[in-house]
Amino acid sequence: MKRIDLDDLPPKLAQLLTSLEEGEEVLLVQNGGVSGRLVGGAPPKPEAPAEAPSDEKAAEVFENFRAAMEDDF
Repeated sequence: MKRIDLDDLPPKLAQLLTSLEEGEEVLLVQNGGVSGRLVGGAPPKPEAPAEAPSDEKAAEVFENFRAAMEDDF
């Protein structure tokens, strides 16, 4: 898969590409002929936030750390 970094493009072009609606097309034209076509897709879904560690897990990690420090010193 080829990749285009929008930060490397002129701002007007980057804005055009990021404002595409789902299913909307952009034609790439060179020397009067169509050389490619881009189709807007659905925006990416936000990732679910990572669960905060439980108090039990935090206590276990702290206990392991404390035990390791006591063994070393």
